[in-house]
Amino acid sequence: MNLKPLDQQTIVITGGSSGIGLATARMAAGRGANVVIIARSEEGLAAAAERIRAEGGRCDTISADVGNRDEVRRAVATVLERHGGFDTWVNNAGIGVYATLEDLDDADHHRLFQTNYWGVVHGATEALPHLKEHGGALITTGSISSEMPSPVLSSYTASKYAVKGYIDSLRLELMHEKAPVSVTLIQPSGINTPFGEHALNRMSGRAKVPPPVYSPDIVAEGICHAAEHPTRDMILGGAGRLMTLFANLLPDLADQVFMRAFFATALAKNQPKRVNTDEGFHEGGGRGEIYGEQTMRHTSLYGLLRRHPLASFAAGATALAVGTAGLALRRR
Repeated sequence: MNLKPLDQQTIVITGGSSGIGLATARMAAGRGANVVIIARSEEGLAAAAERIRAEGGRCDTISADVGNRDEVRRAVATVLERHGGFDTWVNNAGIGVYATLEDLDDADHHRLFQTNYWGVVHGATEALPHLKEHGGALITTGSISSEMPSPVLSSYTASKYAVKGYIDSLRLELMHEKAPVSVTLIQPSGINTPFGEHALNRMSGRAKVPPPVYSPDIVAEGICHAAEHPTRDMILGGAGRLMTLFANLLPDLADQVFMRAFFATALAKNQPKRVNTDEGFHEGGGRGEIYGEQTMRHTSLYGLLRRHPLASFAAGATALAVGTAGLALRRR
């Protein structure tokens, strides 16, 4: 399966008015791609597009709610009309809720799934007819939360489990059809975006992304890589890889650790809670911001290794050699 270089692509990114979506749009445009960003807020889209254009990039905007199939269908038709097609579709739009499951009312729970899960379903099924005919990449931003429990962000975690099941199964169906579509699931660790500011918060204390957190540019790099190179999945952030391994290999112990860690770090109880509004949850909240307010890691060796298989092989071979040498010394 051959994917075009970025500078020959039109890339559509949902949730493109802030955070990971905007970081990806900015990076792709900087590398020559024609970028189309989709979000609910026209004001947020305008701010995001202005930022990209000021740096010399090409960026178009479409206002749509991914939770509404008709709006997604119209967005696809608009991209085809304005740009003649697209090469990569990125399902990135997502919202969050800080609440225990017992305290979360059905309306808010439904709203979260409407965006996080049904937004992926709508984006994939509406984009696939064009991608299957012309070839291209379907990329979805999931989360390490689809591999591990996350109290406080419980409903968000449930939606990401659903997204992983949907994308992994869709990939097999397209493989069976021999469709020329690369299907990628991107699974970021904690990322320093305005997620906590835009999320609905039913808890006491200021909402935070549980640390350690990484720069959204690391995720953007992974998405841009998957747009050019067929990639099945990619966890971004070495800490996230360790946490998911911990959850799968030692689940009983991981339950105890995560239970304490999430309740202690997902909320800053010594900081005033933000005024709860619908911006970012029931309504669009992106305003052209990429980063949140937390200290973040700007590099990820694990992410670099995942993007470069030869480097990953070399690192693995080196680790094996060191381990073998150490074992030999111990025997001596």
